[in-house]
Amino acid sequence: MASSEAMTALSPYVPGTRAWFTDKDLGWISATQSGKVGVNEATGEVTIEFTLDDDESQRVVKTSLEKLRGKQRDEQLPPLRNPPLLEATDDLTNLSYLNEPAVLHAILSRYSQRLIYTYSGIVLIAVNPFFALNLYSPEIIQAYSGKRRGELEPHLFAIAEDAYRCMIRDEKDQTIVVSGESGAGKTVSAKYIMRYFATVEDPDRPGSRRAAANSAAQASGTASSSAAASMSETERQILATNPIMEAFGNAKTTRNDNSSRFGKYIEILFDRNHEIVGAKIRTYLLERSRLVYQPENERNYHIFYQLCAGAPASERKELGLDDASKFHYLNQGGNKTITGVDDAKDFKETQQALGTVGLTVERQWSIFRLLAALLHLGNVEIGATRNDAMLAQDEPSLFIAAKLLGIDLAEFRKWTVKKQIVTRGEKIVSNLTQAQAVVVRDSVAKYVYSCLFEWLVDQLNHSLALGSADARKSMIGVLDIYGFERFKVNSFEQFCINYANERLQHEFNRHVFKLEQDEYMAEEISWTFIDFSDNQPTIDMIESRLGILSLLDEESRLPSGADASFLQKLYTQMERKPEYKNSFKKPRFGQSAFTVCHYALDVEYEVEGFLEKNRDAVPDEHLTLLGATTSNFLKEVLETATQLANAAKEQPSATAADGEKTAAAAAVRRPGAGIVKKPTLGSQFKASLVSLMTTIDATNVHYIRCIKPNEAKRAWEVEPQNVLGQLRACGVLETIRISCAGYPSRWTFADFAERYYMLVPSAHWDMTSLEKAKELAAYILKTCVDDADKYQIGLNKIFFRAGMLAQFEQRRGDRLKSLVTLIQKNLRRNIQMRKYGTMRSSSVKLQSWWRMQAAKKQVNGMRQQKAAVLLQTALRAWLAQQSYRQTLAAVVRIQSLARGRATRSRFADTRVTSAAVRLQSLFRGLLARRQFLSQRKGIVLLQSLHRRRLAKRELISLRNEAKSAKHFKEVTYKLENKVVELTQNLQKRTKENKELVARVRALEASIAEWQGKHEELDVKSRGLQTELDKPSVPLPEFEALIAAKKQLDEQHDAARRQITVHEEKIAGLEEEVRRGAEELEARESALSKREDEDNTTATSLRAEISKLREELARAHSLAQLSGTSNGEPAGGAAATRDFNGLYDLTMGKEPTSATTANGSGRRAQRPRSADVAPGGNVRKAQAAANRHVSVMPPQQLMDRDEDAVVEEIESILLDEAQLDEDLLQGLIQQLRVPMGDDISPKECLFPSHLIALVLNEYWLRSMIRPSERVLANVMQTIQTHVMSLEGDELVTQAIYWISNVHELLSFVSVAESDLLAGITPGDNDQAFGDYERLIVLAKHDLESLEYNIYHTLIDNTKRRLHKMVVPAVIESQSLPGFIENSSGRLFNRLISSATNAAPAYTMDDVLNILNTVWRALKTYYLEAAVVHQVVTELMRLINSTAFNDLVLRRSFCSWKRAMQIQYNITRIEEWCKTKGIPEAMLQLEHLSQSVKLLQLKKSTVDDVSIIFDVSWILSPSQIHKLLASYHTAEYEQPISQEILKAAAARVVPNDRNDHLLLPPEVDEAGPYELPMPREVTGIETYIPSFIQAPSLRKLSSLVA
Repeated sequence: MASSEAMTALSPYVPGTRAWFTDKDLGWISATQSGKVGVNEATGEVTIEFTLDDDESQRVVKTSLEKLRGKQRDEQLPPLRNPPLLEATDDLTNLSYLNEPAVLHAILSRYSQRLIYTYSGIVLIAVNPFFALNLYSPEIIQAYSGKRRGELEPHLFAIAEDAYRCMIRDEKDQTIVVSGESGAGKTVSAKYIMRYFATVEDPDRPGSRRAAANSAAQASGTASSSAAASMSETERQILATNPIMEAFGNAKTTRNDNSSRFGKYIEILFDRNHEIVGAKIRTYLLERSRLVYQPENERNYHIFYQLCAGAPASERKELGLDDASKFHYLNQGGNKTITGVDDAKDFKETQQALGTVGLTVERQWSIFRLLAALLHLGNVEIGATRNDAMLAQDEPSLFIAAKLLGIDLAEFRKWTVKKQIVTRGEKIVSNLTQAQAVVVRDSVAKYVYSCLFEWLVDQLNHSLALGSADARKSMIGVLDIYGFERFKVNSFEQFCINYANERLQHEFNRHVFKLEQDEYMAEEISWTFIDFSDNQPTIDMIESRLGILSLLDEESRLPSGADASFLQKLYTQMERKPEYKNSFKKPRFGQSAFTVCHYALDVEYEVEGFLEKNRDAVPDEHLTLLGATTSNFLKEVLETATQLANAAKEQPSATAADGEKTAAAAAVRRPGAGIVKKPTLGSQFKASLVSLMTTIDATNVHYIRCIKPNEAKRAWEVEPQNVLGQLRACGVLETIRISCAGYPSRWTFADFAERYYMLVPSAHWDMTSLEKAKELAAYILKTCVDDADKYQIGLNKIFFRAGMLAQFEQRRGDRLKSLVTLIQKNLRRNIQMRKYGTMRSSSVKLQSWWRMQAAKKQVNGMRQQKAAVLLQTALRAWLAQQSYRQTLAAVVRIQSLARGRATRSRFADTRVTSAAVRLQSLFRGLLARRQFLSQRKGIVLLQSLHRRRLAKRELISLRNEAKSAKHFKEVTYKLENKVVELTQNLQKRTKENKELVARVRALEASIAEWQGKHEELDVKSRGLQTELDKPSVPLPEFEALIAAKKQLDEQHDAARRQITVHEEKIAGLEEEVRRGAEELEARESALSKREDEDNTTATSLRAEISKLREELARAHSLAQLSGTSNGEPAGGAAATRDFNGLYDLTMGKEPTSATTANGSGRRAQRPRSADVAPGGNVRKAQAAANRHVSVMPPQQLMDRDEDAVVEEIESILLDEAQLDEDLLQGLIQQLRVPMGDDISPKECLFPSHLIALVLNEYWLRSMIRPSERVLANVMQTIQTHVMSLEGDELVTQAIYWISNVHELLSFVSVAESDLLAGITPGDNDQAFGDYERLIVLAKHDLESLEYNIYHTLIDNTKRRLHKMVVPAVIESQSLPGFIENSSGRLFNRLISSATNAAPAYTMDDVLNILNTVWRALKTYYLEAAVVHQVVTELMRLINSTAFNDLVLRRSFCSWKRAMQIQYNITRIEEWCKTKGIPEAMLQLEHLSQSVKLLQLKKSTVDDVSIIFDVSWILSPSQIHKLLASYHTAEYEQPISQEILKAAAARVVPNDRNDHLLLPPEVDEAGPYELPMPREVTGIETYIPSFIQAPSLRKLSSLVA
């Protein structure tokens, strides 16, 4: 049995096994086993040979089987190294071999990759990089919001988020303990944790914190900066406490430039909505001695140097300030500056922080006055006369200090060099030595500064907790406390610090042990009590009744107490108690120190100064003197410190005890007693520590251990031995030892079965359900593990002993190796079989080829013989055919020549005959025309003579009739009628004449055209004639040309005849007109010769005739003018005047092409109401002009009185209630947005046109004030309505109203341009100023409204899209063949039917949102610039969200995931190309290049340059992060350290342009660039039938 135990211990040691060996410099070094384990059966000696990986030197391990059988067998063999799969883990508990070198190697490996955070179970290990990393930006803060621990890379923010979620889920207070030695980064870590709580946004409500902060800022009338825009006032005050506490409580030490010299516990208070409502600060053990003494190369508290460097000249003079080197309290360290720190700048930041927490400038300078007094107090020089101290009366520093403190100079001088002893009956005053006087001076300074520090903390608590007591529901505490300290000389401060760490370590061990046992019980596995290193005896030794602190307090209260006496009592008491023998030691040499065996290291404390520091007493005379100060501020500080001390004394264990309580300030006189009973510093620190432990015990604790990698504070350098010491001191290794004592490795059934299923036969590979997976896992364990104690099967997990996973990995590797060998064997067999088959088939092919060649030769001979016969036959046939063809061609040619000659002869005869016939016909026509003209002339002459005779007869009769008056009247009446009839005839003839002229012109154009055609035909005819003369023209072609020529001749003759007829008609009409005029003149001359008695009547008739002539002439001129301008008759032009000018946008003016009444060509002004004629013709014309083509004016409205229409419009405008209801309710709030793909602009933009119509009517009537009210109500209603919507409805309506608001903005822009042109509204010149102001204001407000709606649209869409991007783009896997499951294929396969199996969103959901936005943008006619802005914003959001998530998720940085993400990006790219916006893909360049980086080769250092060239848009930090986070598959080699170092070398320190994450685009939309105003041609008065707006409908009808 014993032998089997020894062989079991040796079983992991096989050739190739890697193990660790100790090294004095590196701590541990790696080696590889070079041979098998050598066992000497006779002697039992065991020998194992190893080769170091670095220098290939040999290491031999020698032991025996007997030693391997004991309990200490693990110490006989070197610790084993973990498999490469586990070495890169971000949680140390995942290591199979949880030993010291494995932990150190894992932490330092991650540190070399610039990964400073590593989990170790519940602990976060943070290694200080001494380098500015881009790990704390707002983008990274938001990236960790809502993420579970372990989902992203280890980080401070992951711990903070875990604490926040535990507070919400468990409804229990939380505590985050940040510990580590000085310079490890505790203060910075606590600062970042507080910043996280103050600035993080809830991922379920992005922008809620910003909106609440903006609302609060608006309510208080304050403006918040962009950096703090998302924080409330309380959150800003919490962050402001950091620079304040650092200034007053931090100092430069040799180990840290910003070392906290006090402990701090900040309680961040939350309300029921989990919002920060306040905070509370508790401080512990301020290092008071630093105020009066600083070691070499160290400084005093920062605030003193800030005051000396940053105080203005006037204040410096008033306070007597000088350079820091001039003050004794500041120059003892010899180094007054810190590299890279600007004290003057920090002083301004401290002042700003003090102002943020509510301290006025006056209070701030009261603080600075007190600090200056302490500096001058330190410069007070105390001399000596023999054994007595002496203080000069003219000491300038004492004068300034007393003045600033407001105390009596003489009294202070007196009691600084003297002391008073009060006995029963008298007071004895004695002199002090110089050293004692200096101690008194320094004690006063320390007392005042400690009181000031407590007062400042109390002020911060009052400011932070104002009103939070009632609202407080839960809290998260952040403990930033000093780490374990051990120096060359350790005093009382180090003792208290190490005592606090001892208590915290005890609490930590209990917490870890409890969690370990709780998990075993939850999984219901059998377990035994785990023993762990308990430091309770050390704690009891310090704080028990007769412990170190009790003995120190007892000795401190004795007037004759001394450090040596205290030490002797300590020796005596500790030797009497054997339980403390492992906790207390006496030094081997000397009797001035004692040693405490702490959990981390043994520390030797020098007892000198213990009693003085524990007393920390200030003489009563100085307390009285300070209490009588004339400075109200100093009096307030001292009273506050006294009240706090009394409260702490009354309730020593209450959590309300804020800060360290000063011993001297808590002085309380017993009634009737003569001495003062003061609590010591040690007792107060113990009470505050007990209170802290009580608080921590009542909360759920999270631990952060900070590690300082090197003492020189150099970036990225490591001292392994130093790191090992800190890991031991902070309890990380103890945590691992507790885990190793049980079952440190835990795997779920699914993960275990999925990884190790190949260790059993395939018949057992049943993975159809979770139960089957459990059975498979149990079978694997039963088959592969003989010792049942090596594992335990729980309810949900399998628990393994240390090293078991490494054995499984080794078995798995061997199994895979054997399977690969089997595959190679079968593959080689298959290759050889293929080779044999290829050779056999080649041989057969060769034989077939030779046989084929012989057969071909025989066949070729037969073919040649047959071909010769065929060739002869063909040749003879060809010769016969040639002879026949020649004969046939000769005969045909002779026949064609003969026939051609006969045809040409006949054609010549025919041409001569046709010419003769044509000449005859022309001559006969000429004779006929001459005869017709002669006959017509005679007939006309006869008709003229006959008519003249008839006219003479009629003239004689008329003269006879004219002699009577009645007859004269009848003649006059007829003459008037005749004149009217002639006028009408003249107009008619003029019209007909113009028509004929037009027709003549048309005919002339037609004739010209026909002449051109005729000439063209003549040319063609000549060409045809030429062709015809040729003997080779075929006869059918010639006949067709002749027919075409005849047809053209006929058409030409018909046209000439038509022209002749028209000319004759024109001549006849002209003749009739001429005769009518002559007849009229004849009648006028006849009337003029009447008798004298009718002269008066004749004169009136002449006047009337003259008037008629003038009218006739005007009508004729008008007709000519109209005819020459547009070719229309005068009457038709007047009746059908084209009023196609549109309704003016703001002024109602006529089109600019209209002319004024006097015919001038300048632009016509808009007709005012006074310019309208009574008949309303201008108004009717304007109304006709303003009516849009889409509106048909009712006939009854056109016929109504214009004044009534104007009054009705004014009544509608004056009815404000009804008009507001129609505009705000019917047109905006109750509007059904038109949907569909074929919406016309009229149907889309009618709301803006109707609003513009109402405004325009107001402006026409100079009603500026009502129009301003209407416009303001409309804009406010639109904004309120849009911002009240959500989801797709908001997208649709926001885009719809953006389009309408921009249309309305375009109307106002046109009005603005008219205003600049001098066109004013209405006829009220006094309204011009109001109108001008309204136009400017309306344009600005509409631009702001469009901007607000756009940002509402973008914010809403981004919030919806932000939740989808990561599941759809990063997590979804749609590309078959590249599926990767980070949690195990089996696990995902088993839960594939569950709702949480697939990602919550897919790419279809993302594309649906993009399609919804795109469809609305195009449907509602938004400009291309707006479309481009919207798409760009959404693409930028997808890029930043997906990229930031990918960078922070190590498990997703793999080659397969890159293929899936690339596929998802391709779908977005296809969408962009489909929509015609391929340039939008430029916004996804970060994501695209990061995916390419993951797919590129990363095997050599040269590949780094290629990666940087390809990923040119990524910063060096981003590239290094992706390479360091690359998750290698089983078939890939891990990225070497050389490649990671080469990438890290390209990261430039403090490069402001080198950001790890992209800005989160979900917080706010980018700038919105307003598109150019649209070109508006008129106001549409279209109103859909479903709109319930009677007044608007009536107004549009009246205006139309």
